[in-house]
Amino acid sequence: MCGIVGYIGTKEKKSVILGGLKELEYRGYDSAGLAVMTDNCGCGSDIAYFKAVGKLENLEKKTANFTSKGFGVAIGHTRWATHGKPTEINAHPHFGEYSFVTHNGIIENYKELKEYLEKQGVKFISQTDTEVVVHMFEYLNRSEKDPFIAFEKTIAKLVGSFAILIITKAAPDKIFFAKNAVPLIVGKSDEDEIIFSSSDAPLIGLAKEAIYLEDGMYGVAQMGEVKIYQQKKLITCTPQLLPADKSYAQKEGYRFFMEKEIYEQSQVASETLMGRIKYNKINLEEINSQIFDDIDEIVLCACGTSYHAALAASYLFERIAKIRAKVETASEFRYRDPVLNKNSLFVVISQSGETADTLEALKIAKNAGLKTLAICNVDNSSIVRLAGNVLLTRAGIEKGVASTKAFATQVLTLWMVVLYIAQIRKTIDEETLHSEIKALLHIPQVLNIPDGLHEKIHRMSKHYLHGHGFFFIGRDIFYPLALEGALKLKEISYLHAEGYASGEMKHGPIALVDEGLFTVALLPQNVLYEKTKSNVEEIAARDGYVLTLSPLEFELSDDFIKTSKQNHAMSEFFEMMVALQLLALEISIRLGNDVDMPRNLAKSVTVE
Repeated sequence: MCGIVGYIGTKEKKSVILGGLKELEYRGYDSAGLAVMTDNCGCGSDIAYFKAVGKLENLEKKTANFTSKGFGVAIGHTRWATHGKPTEINAHPHFGEYSFVTHNGIIENYKELKEYLEKQGVKFISQTDTEVVVHMFEYLNRSEKDPFIAFEKTIAKLVGSFAILIITKAAPDKIFFAKNAVPLIVGKSDEDEIIFSSSDAPLIGLAKEAIYLEDGMYGVAQMGEVKIYQQKKLITCTPQLLPADKSYAQKEGYRFFMEKEIYEQSQVASETLMGRIKYNKINLEEINSQIFDDIDEIVLCACGTSYHAALAASYLFERIAKIRAKVETASEFRYRDPVLNKNSLFVVISQSGETADTLEALKIAKNAGLKTLAICNVDNSSIVRLAGNVLLTRAGIEKGVASTKAFATQVLTLWMVVLYIAQIRKTIDEETLHSEIKALLHIPQVLNIPDGLHEKIHRMSKHYLHGHGFFFIGRDIFYPLALEGALKLKEISYLHAEGYASGEMKHGPIALVDEGLFTVALLPQNVLYEKTKSNVEEIAARDGYVLTLSPLEFELSDDFIKTSKQNHAMSEFFEMMVALQLLALEISIRLGNDVDMPRNLAKSVTVE
């Protein structure tokens, strides 16, 4: 997830672009760059560009002595790497002979396009997918001699997700743009300036209204004019008023970043899957498939929410890939003097990539000669650099301390690893593999929050502000989900909550059940429904207050959240996950807590 900004006008271009990127820095933080095209000397258009690795302040230092007077066009980018490590060469904007491009998204067919262009004599310098866009544009413009037609034909060749801005000496007063599956907004100021951005915030103060482009829209902008096309037809779009407050814009109208991130899960799930499923197969090009050779065990090591993702995945590794899976708490593993199996694949999971306990556990595994794989959200983090083999979850920056979208993308990524191993080891037949992939591709749709659900949970939440605690219960993969539901609630509400395997209730915890104890029961239709139902009946018989999540009506419930009927257990998993996140959110808001910054917690736990 990256952020892009574009500007056409007479203000200091550098300042506009850097100001916009500052508002978008939450979308990308490993490198940044900008390109400015002006005609300062009256001798033809000239493009100046700057790139820097790391935080945006590094780009600000690089451009400290640069100025651009008068009319010009400019584009900027803050990067969160998906192809190629964070280096200046891989940073945007990418350039050809006379054009520059910024891009948010993933070009799935970039390898095919790159191979074609290389056969035509085009030279590439970066490891990114984005570079093919500018080279394809210039290649097509050789024959078309019309930059707009060349751009239109370039966009038609792209498969994947993209928000694209191109500036070129072939049209020095214009910006070419296109949008598919990732956000792009365009506004016009009272002075006829044109401003592009990935979100509202950079436009506020420069424009009063903007057009939120839809998928498949593309076009060309110049001072005072934006032409938008869809399916090769010029269309008219109605601008919408921009919010007046930048902080509101960053949260996009949500009360808290955590709330926004819950609603982003459908989009980031799509980005997690993007390019990793091809021709009904799992395709993990980022890692060396040889790490799966001669292994007889998966060891998953993590802390907190990431531990719950690991625990959920352990069921899938054994059930689908038919390989033994162990789950380790990193803070315990590092001090246990563990006996390690040389034929293990050691998988570490971390949102930040800086989790101290997990990093130390990874060092132990590396020193013991084990093959290692990291599942992480932050490229160039300590864990990513050490692990060697890495799958990025692509959740984007998660500002809420209590993890939501990072957990969802971790589980999705691990599920893909399971299926990848099953393909290699041939422990899954074609029909089952196709069924699993179909279920995977359905998850972004499952993560769309249905009308009325949030309001129902908001009304329901007022019943759960008192009492002496919560039990979250489930079986199979819904046991780790119960653990995660309890963790979310305790993190941000400060109420006592525990997750249990449903079958363990009668082995001790049921002694606590009375009318002041709330039980949140996960009753999926596809996994051990009758078994779990009988456990919930035992709680109801002891006057426990029961909130049930299920697609099937349960008459003993005091509260009931009806989920949709799904064909796959993982679809039920993700649907219930969203409901549990919203429940924790709404209870916490009613208690008056700072949901994004709960007491005593930090986003990246870099100490023991």
